[in-house]
Amino acid sequence: MPPVRAHHETDISAPLDTVWQLHADVNAWPAWQTGITAAHIDGAFRPGASFEWTSYGFTVVSTIYAAAERARALWGGTAGGITGIHEWAFSQTPAGVHVTTDESFAGEPVEADVTGMQSALGSSLISWLARLKAAAESEA
Repeated sequence: MPPVRAHHETDISAPLDTVWQLHADVNAWPAWQTGITAAHIDGAFRPGASFEWTSYGFTVVSTIYAAAERARALWGGTAGGITGIHEWAFSQTPAGVHVTTDESFAGEPVEADVTGMQSALGSSLISWLARLKAAAESEA
């Protein structure tokens, strides 16, 4: 089991299509996700595709392992000795969309500072969900 794991969720008052579009349009992430300064994917958001993104000065190349449109995304990658696996789930609710996100970190840098990495991961996911919610609700 990875030494650092985080689970967060939120409800968004916006259509599922809007939330999914924001999530799957990697190239547009920096427009609404201020923690991401660069993001690029060639082609569609689909299993096997890779994308490069920079978050808080840390650049990662992630590969999409699974994607079910408007329902689930799973990606991961290794950078700086840290392997991250990130899963997202989207479900329609009467008021909009329920989004859950689970991510894990493993690797030598993580083991050297489990408490710091746990805090950083949790904060980044809370921020990402808040920005996704704000962007989706402003478009709704």
